[in-house]
Amino acid sequence: MATAEHCLLCFEALAAHYDDRKPMTLSEIRASWAAFQRATASSERKRLPALRRLAGEEQSSSSSSSSSSSSSFSPSSSTASSASASTLSLGAATPSTSESEAEPEEPVDPDAEYPLFVTWNKPAARHPLRGCIGTFEAQELSEGLASYALISALQDTRFRPIARHEMPSLEAAVTLLTDFEEVDDPMDWELGKHGLRIAFRDGGRRYGATYLPDVASEMGWTKEETIVSLMRKAGWDGPKDRWRDVDLDVVRYQGKKAKLEYAEFKKWRDWADAQAK
Repeated sequence: MATAEHCLLCFEALAAHYDDRKPMTLSEIRASWAAFQRATASSERKRLPALRRLAGEEQSSSSSSSSSSSSSFSPSSSTASSASASTLSLGAATPSTSESEAEPEEPVDPDAEYPLFVTWNKPAARHPLRGCIGTFEAQELSEGLASYALISALQDTRFRPIARHEMPSLEAAVTLLTDFEEVDDPMDWELGKHGLRIAFRDGGRRYGATYLPDVASEMGWTKEETIVSLMRKAGWDGPKDRWRDVDLDVVRYQGKKAKLEYAEFKKWRDWADAQAK
């Protein structure tokens, strides 16, 4: 499946474009990201004993204050709340049993080639999509992701090119496409699991378009609404109740997606820059 490193590469390619420098390769990012995670985990382990001591001291102070006061609105009430909050934060920093016991996802072969899409979003915006372009031709990941990160950011004709000042508000999403299957029935696919690629002729004109697997479920569409919307995206303007009269060639596929926000990229990149000094 797609990974955080793939998303980091997209940010790295866009940042390098603005800075007029050569971006790091996927292999370099993999090694640096692994070292960053080890350093971060080590730092967290060192912080945990101090947080436990702080929580214990606050609880002890709270208990002492409570025993010497009979008012339920005494300062001990707020102190106890602080101690509880510290304890909750401490617990949140430790993986839950279900998380730690979950089966690890199969890693992507760094030398493998995949059809891929790069999507840029601004999660806080009313209309979050800022670019989404990809290819159904298998790409070597390091070069393909770096290339389509820029194409999606700067050449999606539905939007103005992404400017440097927008980067802090961005989220990068990478979808690696797998399991392509031709289907005879346009309704033979599952919401949230399959993406669709359609091609058809109508009125002497040829049409084609695709939706990634997460589009229909994110929009809350039914299967029929998804197909009609996809035909509209392709440019078809026939009556929507006549869509079944059109002979559609349909390919369903699956997508292994990952996404990452700029703040995480910046945290890693600042760390990487510090290591290089």
